Amino acid sequence: MKTYAFPGIIEDDILQIAAGQIPYMRTAWFSGVMKENERMLLDAIGCQGGRVMFFTSSGTAAMESVVQNYVAALGKAFIIDGGTFGHRWVQLCEYHGVEHESMQIPFGQDIDYDLLQERMVSYKPAVFLCQHHETSSGQLFDLKRISDICRKTGASLVVDVISSFLAEKLDMNELGIDVAVTSTQKGLNLPPGAALVFLSEKALSVDFRHSNYYLDYQDNLKNLERGQTPFSPATTIFMQINERMRRNLAIGIDNIVAATHAKALYFRELCARYGWEIPAQNPANAVTGFFVHRNGDILCDELQKHGIFIMPSGKPHFFRVSHMGSDTFQDLDELAALISEIENRPL
Repeated sequence: MKTYAFPGIIEDDILQIAAGQIPYMRTAWFSGVMKENERMLLDAIGCQGGRVMFFTSSGTAAMESVVQNYVAALGKAFIIDGGTFGHRWVQLCEYHGVEHESMQIPFGQDIDYDLLQERMVSYKPAVFLCQHHETSSGQLFDLKRISDICRKTGASLVVDVISSFLAEKLDMNELGIDVAVTSTQKGLNLPPGAALVFLSEKALSVDFRHSNYYLDYQDNLKNLERGQTPFSPATTIFMQINERMRRNLAIGIDNIVAATHAKALYFRELCARYGWEIPAQNPANAVTGFFVHRNGDILCDELQKHGIFIMPSGKPHFFRVSHMGSDTFQDLDELAALISEIENRPL
């Protein structure tokens, strides 16, 4: 099987880490694994002086933890409502009764940053919530410009980097990001099941709200001191994180980002060759979203007959190909040729 859906193609030896017997986690050995994970992750995202909390959950649970513990403690929020996951920040604030205002971003478009600054100056939020990469279209937002606006207006910057961590250049300290959220099934190129919340040194000084037993920050940070989580972790996924991050740091984060960027550019050249439209104004490295001309209703099923997965969407004839994982330019050539052959079959 070849998959160009998140998390992408995973090396067999990393998959095998989860195939054996599961070691007991309440040991000094596992605490050492978790402490090493935290050190490597903080280094990779430029969060010196911060902490990483580990949740056995999807990324949405980590996002919810931010709203409950952090946003609710600081006050009202301003949200970039772009795509499914940008809208999820809105839904979470609505669900938990957090005062907020949002700015909706049309599919595939970038933010009007001048308008954003005007609205931020007017609304005066305590917290700004956004995604780095809007995965439903493939649009990448400009975190440098967002960071500048947050610094001018005094808003705490919280970013969903689930599909940009290890795919884009990202330095929390440099960008003034107070909280970042990611999960295992995208940039880390691992199975789903674990999510991470990065807290900057500044964010650690907040008096967190206590409104969720499982996701409580004070409890999780206390357990982190001993290299543990309060509740049973996804042990083998955290072991896979350890192996992945050891490899990543040996390769170099900049080299990983560059390799992902190169695959993205190569596939976009193939899209141009086959005449497939890419709607994102500023496409991200992690994924390319594109429209085919015909047979979009059968494309995914036909690809699966060949053992290949790509990502569909709610828009007719629109698909996404992930550039995470261990695929090659030759793999992308073969994928594009097969998509074109299916697209041009008689109706």
